[in-house]
Amino acid sequence: LPALFKQELQNIEAEEGGTATLRCELTKPNALVEWRKGDTTLYPGLKYEMKQQGSTAELVIYDLELDDS
Repeated sequence: LPALFKQELQNIEAEEGGTATLRCELTKPNALVEWRKGDTTLYPGLKYEMKQQGSTAELVIYDLELDDS
């Protein structure tokens, strides 16, 4: 069975130039998570950091810009 979200994802507010952390909890621990913005897959680097522990996955976005919304 595919991994599903345990709760609906929530919007967050953050200031330009700041950092935002998006979290999701999945029904399967250690499921493969692919973070995307529209059709674009996001990869770790200076702008994005991906973390995963058990069934919780996080995306940290640094140096926020208007285009990150």
